[in-house]
Amino acid sequence: MAEVSPYEEALDALSSLITKRSRADKSNKGDRFDLLFDYIKILDLEEAISQMKVIHVAGTKGKGSTCTFTESILRNCGFQTGLFTSPHLIDVRERFRLNGVEICEEKYLAYFWWCYDRLKENSSEDVPMPTYFRFLALLAFKIFAAEQVDVAILEVGLGGKFDATNVVQSPVVCGISSLGYDHMEILGYTLGAIAGEKAGIFKHGVPAFTVTQPDEAMRVLEEKASKLDVPLQVAPPLDASLLNGQKLGLVGEHQYLNAGLAIALSSTWLQRTGHLEVSYHQQTGSLPEQFIKGLTTANLQGRAQIVPDRIINTERPGDLVFYLDGAHSPESMEICARWFSLAIKEDSQQQTLGFQSPDSSGSSHELVQMQGDIGSRKNPSQILLFNCMSVRDPQLLLPRLMKTCASQGVYFKKAIFVPNVSLYHKVGSHAAPAESQVDLSWQLALQKVWENLMQGDKGGEAKNTDAVSEDKKDDTETSAKSCENSAVFSSLPLAIKWLRDSVQQNQSVRTQVLVTGSLHLVGDVLRLVKK
Repeated sequence: MAEVSPYEEALDALSSLITKRSRADKSNKGDRFDLLFDYIKILDLEEAISQMKVIHVAGTKGKGSTCTFTESILRNCGFQTGLFTSPHLIDVRERFRLNGVEICEEKYLAYFWWCYDRLKENSSEDVPMPTYFRFLALLAFKIFAAEQVDVAILEVGLGGKFDATNVVQSPVVCGISSLGYDHMEILGYTLGAIAGEKAGIFKHGVPAFTVTQPDEAMRVLEEKASKLDVPLQVAPPLDASLLNGQKLGLVGEHQYLNAGLAIALSSTWLQRTGHLEVSYHQQTGSLPEQFIKGLTTANLQGRAQIVPDRIINTERPGDLVFYLDGAHSPESMEICARWFSLAIKEDSQQQTLGFQSPDSSGSSHELVQMQGDIGSRKNPSQILLFNCMSVRDPQLLLPRLMKTCASQGVYFKKAIFVPNVSLYHKVGSHAAPAESQVDLSWQLALQKVWENLMQGDKGGEAKNTDAVSEDKKDDTETSAKSCENSAVFSSLPLAIKWLRDSVQQNQSVRTQVLVTGSLHLVGDVLRLVKK
């Protein structure tokens, strides 16, 4: 048995807090929310949390992006920032950012055990150990208090009213990003019910901002706001011309909505904490330099991120390119499909011109040398790598994705369905279940939806599957079920191996893989490809 590192030991302890129940379990709804106040007492954080200058953000889509923009703006204004977001993609430490950088292992371990040991010593039948997400939120409060951040930006994990981050009684300002249908099994099946859950973060008299919402959701937000004397305003989307010809750090049209919300949250925070020297007022018609820098340098892993596979063809990387986006709602599927279609068009133009294209993750600007002479002769071929949680409806997600791509002239040669590596058993990367035990019934169900869509797609274009070298002797051994337009693999490493083998066997093809449907899947792919 390999020696377990101190970090893995901490990950094992954290994994022990993951409850085996599914997220759809009704007991998630406010499941003894009052316990959180006991935990805060045990950790002696009451005073610290009440003093913290918090920006609290809920929403269905865009809350992570909004928090990322807000953090980047305030950091560029010279403040010490703490950012708590979820989920993480590769490492749990990504959830805790200090001044824009994930917390280092050493500090993480010190704070982790400080909290874990205290809670363990004081736990009882009445006050059991906190569940996974609650523990992480408590850890975030401990980290931000100990590191004395000027501003703590908290992204709600799920819902709002009963989310662990909602122990904050007096935030400086609250934000609600775009609302849509997600986690309905917990939050309710109407937009009004979902809006009601999210509005649970409103606090008496504390200003709040939102973006343009569907009427039903907006009515509920306004109703909840007026009951609590909350001045609620709709933040206008950012006008692109205010960026002085620069581009937002996060890609996609919808990011102008999130950036607009972030500007409102940042400027209100600055005003309410007495920092009027850098604030932004709409009347002035121009954004402060710090705001522009914050918005144009913000970055988020796993959202509209392009990563070339570096394992194969090291002489000319880029014959296998991953396009990663953690979209998992019908609306975000459409946005993702538009982004992918546009990105591969830009790629083929660059191929022909022989440009250098930066890895658009923003986190690591490795340059991908696209050699025009070779590149221009490569035939691009698109493949979909997909999984989604079983609480989501693939009948809503996959058609949206396929139709939007088709409208841009993009057709997938093949769709590959795989389970997530993590399978929710463990947080650490050192613990993976044996492949033989993996239940693939959900992936086979996804495959069926896809095959039915393809049969219905009489366009004929999508039938052209010859670009991917398929007739491999061992194809049946590596994939659990291969159909004309799709395959199910029992694990992600097998699927990636199959992709790499296909590319090696067919040097004239440039394979562009869209990875979407689940942020967990995106994280798993990044972990494997970036090693």
